[in-house]
Amino acid sequence: MFSYYGSKSKIVDLYPSPKFGKIIEPFAGSARYALKYFDRDVLLVDKYDVIVKIWRYLQQASEADIMGLPEPKFTESLDSFNLSEGERLLMGFWVWRGAATPQKIVQSDNDIHGNKRFTAGNLYKKKHWIIKQGSYEDIENQEATWFIDPPYQAKGGHKYKENNNQIDFLSLGNWCKERKGQSIVCESIDADWLPFYVMRTKNGTYSETTEAIWSNYPHDFQARQAELF
Repeated sequence: MFSYYGSKSKIVDLYPSPKFGKIIEPFAGSARYALKYFDRDVLLVDKYDVIVKIWRYLQQASEADIMGLPEPKFTESLDSFNLSEGERLLMGFWVWRGAATPQKIVQSDNDIHGNKRFTAGNLYKKKHWIIKQGSYEDIENQEATWFIDPPYQAKGGHKYKENNNQIDFLSLGNWCKERKGQSIVCESIDADWLPFYVMRTKNGTYSETTEAIWSNYPHDFQARQAELF
């Protein structure tokens, strides 16, 4: 629906499929995992109020609302248009791909019309989702597939509005292990707060990152890593 710093849009297909009927994303962001398995019960939680406002706007928006949004040109500012808060925040991520906060000025490589068509065509997927603002610590422990994608401990995690300086990673690691159901944790291989396995290297917004995974269920990357030794 929108490009966000740290989004898993390019690698979401690599993660294990959900084993439970409910998906919880405690660091929701652009919620690419939930969007892939949208037909499950979904709970999105994020501390950043902007993310919550965007998802709530999308939940009540119609296809006509989305297709009626303006299509500013390169270097044009969103300030030129009469937008509601939800529209402005959503388009703030459309005009600047991979940003950590909404922007105003259009970059040259943004296909806003394509973003509108994709978003309008996928609005139906989230009508039943529950969306909350808050900390991962506030979520009731329940049987679900937990897709946990926090600001990374080392690489780039400081760029978020709610950043890695606010996270006790030792505590977060224990919290992940204690979840009922299936835990899938995203990180860079540089992290040391769980025993992560290499997934693949990808080019991020600012640098190349070796993506890694931890899960309380067996997964393919354990076997692949064993082959390296």
